Amino acid sequence: MAEFTTHQGKAVILDQANIDTDQIIPKQFLTSVSRKGYGKHLFHDWRYTNDAGTELNPTFALNQAENQGASILITRENFGCGSSREHAPWALTDYGFRAIIAPSFADIFYGNCMNNQLLPLTLDNEVIDAIIASGTTELTIDLPAQTLSYGENTVEFEIDSVGKEKLVKGLDAIGQTLLLADKISEYESSMPSWKR
Repeated sequence: MAEFTTHQGKAVILDQANIDTDQIIPKQFLTSVSRKGYGKHLFHDWRYTNDAGTELNPTFALNQAENQGASILITRENFGCGSSREHAPWALTDYGFRAIIAPSFADIFYGNCMNNQLLPLTLDNEVIDAIIASGTTELTIDLPAQTLSYGENTVEFEIDSVGKEKLVKGLDAIGQTLLLADKISEYESSMPSWKR
């Protein structure tokens, strides 16, 4: 998986709280166990005016010309609530997002992001308000330094050390386990044959 150290990108604002996983990727599109192909259905019911997904909703933020190519989503509290579907971060990353900025995230969604190289960056509402009010759309995230810069401003953010390590090293849960492959092999070889 791709490592996440420093990312500079365009931000798009979705100024709404309690966006659940069914809004992020509706259930009817959960047809594969592959991580690819979900981006076209991201926020499907908001992005399109018809079920077929052929008519864009011009008022939705992701469809507006100035937001094309955005790789950072700024939103509000309790993002990713609802079901535990891992398809939600798959859809966000397949669309092109590398980071989601919100005051809070649903716990399972937060963990799923960490396992899929999508940074769930938690900032206070006041800081998010300041970013939005600045009119700045280009943000720089330095994960090792735990800073976010916009315009002339830099703010620090907190992140748990395990999640940070996974993102910086490009590891998912399997990758983390494989880091211990030598110790696992050593342990297995020390076991009596009847236990193997």
